[in-house]
Amino acid sequence: MPTKKPVVLGLAVGGVGLVVAAALTVPQVVDWYQGRHLAEAEYSSGGEAKKARDSVPRWLPDEATAVKYRMSTTGGDRLLKATLADGKLPAGCREGAGGGRAHLRADWFPKGTDREGTAACGAYNVVLKGNDLYAWQDHADWVKANQAGSDAP
Repeated sequence: MPTKKPVVLGLAVGGVGLVVAAALTVPQVVDWYQGRHLAEAEYSSGGEAKKARDSVPRWLPDEATAVKYRMSTTGGDRLLKATLADGKLPAGCREGAGGGRAHLRADWFPKGTDREGTAACGAYNVVLKGNDLYAWQDHADWVKANQAGSDAP
């Protein structure tokens, strides 16, 4: 009668191998899953950004420089950073904090910035830090603006 120890030992070793493989693979799968519906680009000017991508907001001045843009391809969540020569809000923007939070993250968009909004530009919440403009759009705000017939982008 053969012993059952080699079978049990083989199953245990195989189980440990599966756990290790899963631990190494799952983080990569999560990163892929979370990032598969994102698009990101950099532009030398606001004019170039608006020409390249219809979803870049029209209120962004053509003269803005160092434009960084990240968007969800499945909704209205957006992040935007641009340098403004005069450090003033673009035309059409209004003072007053908006309500939406940023649901996207980017290395170039400082953590907590979406809690500092001091203005609104279209459906975007905005904060100026020196000459740098940081803007974010929440999907729910985008939907509301589009239902109202606003030019949300």
